Amino acid sequence: MAILKIARMGHPVLREKAAAVADPAAPEIRDLVADMIETMRDAGGTGLAAPQVHVPRRVVVFEVGEARLTGRPLDRAQALTVLINPVLEPLTAETELGWEGCLSVPGLKGTVQRFTRLRYRGVGLDGQTIDRTVEGFHARVLQHECDHLDGILYPQRMTDLRLLMFLEEGARFPIDIGVGVSDAAAE
Repeated sequence: MAILKIARMGHPVLREKAAAVADPAAPEIRDLVADMIETMRDAGGTGLAAPQVHVPRRVVVFEVGEARLTGRPLDRAQALTVLINPVLEPLTAETELGWEGCLSVPGLKGTVQRFTRLRYRGVGLDGQTIDRTVEGFHARVLQHECDHLDGILYPQRMTDLRLLMFLEEGARFPIDIGVGVSDAAAE
């Protein structure tokens, strides 16, 4: 296993659509996932997409801790999950504004409108189907990570750039945007 270099905003790999993985059980995918997990944990992230480590493939890893939950019934903690070739399906038109950060946009956070409830499907490293319905922070994390697979970073989703700030300034001058956990960032 190795800690990989994280691509930062501006790198071309973060602007392109990632390719599907033909064989989720392939040794190179297993090695990639092991390195992604080590990299995510070393960087203190909640999730990581393969393009963020310079690999344009449709692979994400994530975990959702208890402290980040919104209290909604389908917003549950999630142990480390590997999701290959994910597909997201919004289950409501309802959206919610929330804070997000990103390992590829270090030192900043901003507010992004995201669907509150969705279904996600994909496969794990074992080739077994993963099919879950989630909401709240869990849903936000999946939308954020899957955006990376389509070449989108969270600042591109922001509608009010006055709510894009350095983490240090956000700590000094917190802004309550009036939802769930007001200062939780997605990544």
